[in-house]
Amino acid sequence: MAVRVKICGITRLPDLHAACAAGADALGFVFYEKSPRNVSIETAAALLRAMPPFVQSVGLFVNAEPAFIAAVLEAVPLDLLQFHGDETPEACERHGRPYIKAVRVNQDTDLLKCAAEFDSARGLLLDAYVPGVAGGTGERFDWGLIPPGLPGSVILSGGLTPDNVAEAVRQVRPWAVDVSSGVEATMLVNGVAVATKGIKDAQKIAQFIAKAKAS
Repeated sequence: MAVRVKICGITRLPDLHAACAAGADALGFVFYEKSPRNVSIETAAALLRAMPPFVQSVGLFVNAEPAFIAAVLEAVPLDLLQFHGDETPEACERHGRPYIKAVRVNQDTDLLKCAAEFDSARGLLLDAYVPGVAGGTGERFDWGLIPPGLPGSVILSGGLTPDNVAEAVRQVRPWAVDVSSGVEATMLVNGVAVATKGIKDAQKIAQFIAKAKAS
């Protein structure tokens, strides 16, 4: 069965169209002011109106106030919520929407305990642990830290690119993969390629999705 693919950090209509045309199963919209991929409620609402059927919309929040999440949901009909902070299961459940819980993984992370604690989540999104950063770092964690038979649906994130996603799918066998910085465009600064955060590269998106689903 082909792995599902979520393209996260969508901020522009051309990137939305490119991801959907390439076969993305879900698109992520970041509602976190500290992120360079943050979108306003108004922008997100306009982007969702352009989404085709059968592609899920996912809203990413980091320790957000309940009132803010409620305001987003009033204007933006998200299919799924993604909590990327220190939220409790009760905080994740209070909005009456299906959700996934992100876990930043290092050698001290007890993923079996996390899966038991967030058993109401549709899945756990496993990302790299970087001190002081909620996510979107482009860092990869040791996939060997994922215990065999981890309950629920595993969504693998953190440092995935078109070059390593096939290996990731073969090794981890996740339900889905999630990418943001790994498919962003680059620009030359003093002869060095630098990612343009929040701006996607249509060719990288297509390569990522094709390699993920072929693995």
